[in-house]
Amino acid sequence: MIERLIKNDETLKKWRRFKGRKLAVVSVWIILICCFVSFTAEFWANSKPLYLRYNNQTYFPVFKSYHPSEFGQEDAVVMDYRTLELKDGDSAIWPLIHWNPYESNKDVVSYPSEPTSINLMGTDDRGRDIFVRLMYGLRYSVIFSILVWVLTFVVGTVLGGVMGYFGGRTDFWGQRIVEILSTVPQFFLLIIIISIFKPTLLLLVVLSSVFGWISISYYVRGEYLKNRKKEFVEAARALGAGHVRIFFRHLLPNSFSPIITFSPFVIAGNIVSLASLDYLGFGLTPPTPSWGELLNQAQKHFTIGWWLAVYPSLALFLTLTMLSLIGEGVRDAMDPKE
Repeated sequence: MIERLIKNDETLKKWRRFKGRKLAVVSVWIILICCFVSFTAEFWANSKPLYLRYNNQTYFPVFKSYHPSEFGQEDAVVMDYRTLELKDGDSAIWPLIHWNPYESNKDVVSYPSEPTSINLMGTDDRGRDIFVRLMYGLRYSVIFSILVWVLTFVVGTVLGGVMGYFGGRTDFWGQRIVEILSTVPQFFLLIIIISIFKPTLLLLVVLSSVFGWISISYYVRGEYLKNRKKEFVEAARALGAGHVRIFFRHLLPNSFSPIITFSPFVIAGNIVSLASLDYLGFGLTPPTPSWGELLNQAQKHFTIGWWLAVYPSLALFLTLTMLSLIGEGVRDAMDPKE
């Protein structure tokens, strides 16, 4: 299917070389399946039924919140569907896991509690199911890493391309500014700024992108410097093409190799960055599900809660390993020596 959509012979060769890396292809499928499950987690893990038939009325609690008074519970503020007694003619379809990421298991004597058949990976120090929080937490890691990747690569490609395309003083002074910015302790500065403001996902994305574009700008600059004097650029200029058209229409498609090659590794690095910020307490605002926050709990309860360290670490390790395998497959596919 994909090969039918690829018209360029060179691109088709790269795609076939990537398909030849079986571990990379398998990793792509696993990552896609995990992302699908995470972004549709409400249908797999939730404390609300997907479908409810009660007193000849149809409800979809997973899509809409209903007041307890609609089910005859006048003394409650939030509806607990587990306590709802179903009579003849009533029915309910539940998700596979009957927990949401913010709900505590009140039947447990003490928190954190070890893995059981009810909580497959145990609970955290507030009684919340770890498996469910890992499932929901993946979506925030993916959203953060993808947004930072897009912003940094767009800015880095444009600025690096401008320096490489125009050269001369533009390149000289641009590189001096980049060298100054690259000496800034970025992670510590990020922590300081976040500590001043209330951290949100959007704020974390913006602040993480302020300096993240520097590394890719080096490679894009090099590609533009290499390609700007080639025959196809001179031909386009002779036909009257302007700077903007040459920059985006002719040079950019021929400078995509470093952008594509480094993308999986950058996304993996962004996932680690968010986990690090959450671990240090400067990440997503609690009680947002977060892998780093679970690791922070593991550090506090390392003598009694081994599951708090093992399962989040395993999830992080497997995710980074698969992204690295994808990155190696992409790198080999884009290698001109192959």
